[in-house]
Amino acid sequence: MLTLHHLETSRSSRIIWLLEALGIDYELVTHQRNEQRRAPPELKAVHPLGKAPTIVDGDLVLTESATILRYIATRYGEGRFMPAPGTTAAALHDEWLDYAESSLMMPLMFNLMGRMGGGLPDALQRFAGPELDKALDYIAAGVGEGRFLMGDDLTLADMQMSYCMAMAEAGGFLAPRPALAAYWERLQDHPGFRRAVEVGGPLMMIPGR
Repeated sequence: MLTLHHLETSRSSRIIWLLEALGIDYELVTHQRNEQRRAPPELKAVHPLGKAPTIVDGDLVLTESATILRYIATRYGEGRFMPAPGTTAAALHDEWLDYAESSLMMPLMFNLMGRMGGGLPDALQRFAGPELDKALDYIAAGVGEGRFLMGDDLTLADMQMSYCMAMAEAGGFLAPRPALAAYWERLQDHPGFRRAVEVGGPLMMIPGR
């Protein structure tokens, strides 16, 4: 049976969403953060990076959200929540799936840390501020008039983007972008998202809530 190592208020909620949506049997091992809000040392016994999500499937141990989502959907989901392989839609979907933790995450994390920690150094803010504006505008344009990133059908890319949207909400970055805020609301309203929160808890601890 596939085992998911889940860290509270973390990216691993994305994997719970997919597993619950596919309805496959899995074991959930939940880890609590320490006083410094870091992952506990027990996770290093599972994977050298000591991070979540990490899955164990027989002899295979995988970390990295996008890799895990692709693996589960391909091996156990018959390609559900993914466009058909080899199509233009599949290439665009993979771009979105990778974008969340590559080009988007760095400016999002810097700006969130600056917002919660009293600001960034001027040189870093001059870089990170415009980069985040560009990234969020890009996502809003990508959703466009559809419900999700690839149109009306939920995909792995939306599951991956959910944690980023939670971060953006925590930093107050969605308020000036009603279209993007509406997209985040649609993700939270999805039955699979609600089930993931029931099973794994909230994606983030948002100050003031």
